[in-house]
Amino acid sequence: MGIEDFGGGQGPHADVLVVTTNDVPGFRVEQVIGEVFGLTVRSRHLGSQIGAGLKSMIGGELKGLTKTLVQTRNQAMERLVEQARSRGANAVLMFRFDVSEAADVGTEVCAYGTAAVITRV
Repeated sequence: MGIEDFGGGQGPHADVLVVTTNDVPGFRVEQVIGEVFGLTVRSRHLGSQIGAGLKSMIGGELKGLTKTLVQTRNQAMERLVEQARSRGANAVLMFRFDVSEAADVGTEVCAYGTAAVITRV
């Protein structure tokens, strides 16, 4: 099944459809492969920590930390898709993120879901 079967798509995981739902309208789940995940832990840059500390006193978005979290989230998702692809999946169902602090030195982001093979009905 190619990307044209999903209605197009671009980017590093265009051949693997990632959805938060249990199923995909117009597609049938042919095989459930199992749980897949992508995990990464990022430490905070000293400059962004100082900036975040100052910014937290006056309020507003912590742009440096937001940028780091977006990069971390994207890396976790890329790892999830790589794992799904390597196990023969063309979809990840019930996709979720879990974010937590890692020993007060960084942020742990885990992307997880159920790898599956789907076909158009």
